[in-house]
Amino acid sequence: MKLHAHNLGWTTRGKTIVDDVTLDILPGETFGLVGPNGSGKSTLLRLLTGLLPRPAGRVHLEGVPLESMSRRDIAQRIAFVEQMADTSEALRVRDAVELGRTPWLSALTPLGPEDRRIVTEALEATGLAHMAGHSWSTLSGGERQRVHIARALAQRPRLLVLDEPTNHLDIHHQLSLLRLVSMLSVTVVMALHDLNQAMGCDRVGVMENGRLIACGPPAEVLTPARIAAIFRVHVTPLRDPDDNATLFRFHCLEDHS
Repeated sequence: MKLHAHNLGWTTRGKTIVDDVTLDILPGETFGLVGPNGSGKSTLLRLLTGLLPRPAGRVHLEGVPLESMSRRDIAQRIAFVEQMADTSEALRVRDAVELGRTPWLSALTPLGPEDRRIVTEALEATGLAHMAGHSWSTLSGGERQRVHIARALAQRPRLLVLDEPTNHLDIHHQLSLLRLVSMLSVTVVMALHDLNQAMGCDRVGVMENGRLIACGPPAEVLTPARIAAIFRVHVTPLRDPDDNATLFRFHCLEDHS
């Protein structure tokens, strides 16, 4: 699914949070959004999914203005996993994942065998099949994050939007999640803190003070000079001998003064 944002912005209480962002997300790509805390990443994701009122600019899905679409229509195309998502304490894991099927259901089309199959696939893909009967209240932060991602997968979106999806996950589940995302046949947009993880994206956008200041292939965008200027750290690029991938080692700037 192609998404186009033109001159997108959002202001609250007189403060501009996102400022004049124009961005094209290409069908099938994995797009990483990086930037310091407070740079506007989460707000931009919410604008791209139509969750904030009275934005400046426009968002189009496959050429159709987002504002002309119903929430149900949007939810059938976009799944959004927020950074601080929560759900009812009374639900079991499978119940929570079944909520992902809601945009496709109605009074005349309740949850059916095909929906249950999709939910089972989502549970298996996120390594949660053995926890399907567990209560939400018993889950760790990382397990809850995986449930939210499973619910998004059950939604069968064409565009998957993830806000800091590896937060609260141990290193094994971080790598498993990123591998899963890379294998999905959907367009993915995700905000990331870890620049090494961002290097695995098809393209990367860099946010600073609400503006998108750079966008392109990770190796071209995440240069040592730009990282130093935006994140105020010195970076040493390293080469992994196993696959020739570029990795970063970070140091405080004062260590190299």
